[in-house]
Amino acid sequence: MRSVQIYRWHLPMDAGVVLRERRLKTRDGLFVHLQQGDRQGWGEVSPLPGFSRESLGEAEAALRAWTLAWRDGEAPLLPGLPAVDFGISCALAELEGSLPEAADYRAAPLCTGDPDELFAVLAAMPGEKVAKIKVGLYEAVRDGMVANLLLEAIPDLRLRLDANRAWTPLKAQQFAKYVNPVYRDRIAFLEEPCKTRADSLAFARETGIAIAWDESLREDDFEWVAEPGVRAVVIKPTLTGSIAKVRKQVEAAHALGLTAVISSSIESSLGLTQLARIAAQFTPDTVPGLDTLNLMQAQLLRPWPGNTLPCRDREALEPLL
Repeated sequence: MRSVQIYRWHLPMDAGVVLRERRLKTRDGLFVHLQQGDRQGWGEVSPLPGFSRESLGEAEAALRAWTLAWRDGEAPLLPGLPAVDFGISCALAELEGSLPEAADYRAAPLCTGDPDELFAVLAAMPGEKVAKIKVGLYEAVRDGMVANLLLEAIPDLRLRLDANRAWTPLKAQQFAKYVNPVYRDRIAFLEEPCKTRADSLAFARETGIAIAWDESLREDDFEWVAEPGVRAVVIKPTLTGSIAKVRKQVEAAHALGLTAVISSSIESSLGLTQLARIAAQFTPDTVPGLDTLNLMQAQLLRPWPGNTLPCRDREALEPLL
């Protein structure tokens, strides 16, 4: 006997969260709950505005159609919308027992540029000391000075940077000018510094600062080839698709000698804990990029270990099915 439930949820965000020049006041999404006999599984479907191909309304319609077919005993194909495919595949994996409970709850902390603040966080971090800075929101010169300050102050720090294609080649060079060449190898990678892949590759070649692909992975003309200066790929399952597709991308990256990083698309605590389990399964030697929970004002259903935000239960969800 199969049963399904779909829930809608809304979480208020911190006032300062801006994505692609639009302020994100709430994070909105869906949960799917599958049950078969005494087995059950949960999944999160939360397209990220400005980044996902599908809207929340499109995701809800596709999720409804799939769950009703599954409930009626069919084996429907995944809808082909990344956020929906990811959520359904997580629910099925929990139901089938193929998503291990072991999780990697390490997270590269998002840093605002205060070394003292970062010292305390890194001191509690086991293994590799990794932090992340969003660059491209302010002046490139300021970003370069902040990165240099952190690398100088914390000698064992590996810094991840994310520019979201914000820079022209000139601005990217302005950033690099303020990072001491001695420290540049401790920049683990800089995600998509320029608006085009060609300009990003040129930046890596000219500065010696390694780059990573993120948005490029989701473009139709992207090819899995080794390129000088490319050190990593950042895989965001909500924007990618099913767990099977995520696994294929991780395997493709590893085959090229690249680091694969499982990263958040600002999911709820339920989705983030599932991403931590996926990271432990597919990329156990790499700190995942999951430090986005504190952008929200509450957790949902499953708390992140050690997080002090209140955790809302099923009563806070809006049942749709």
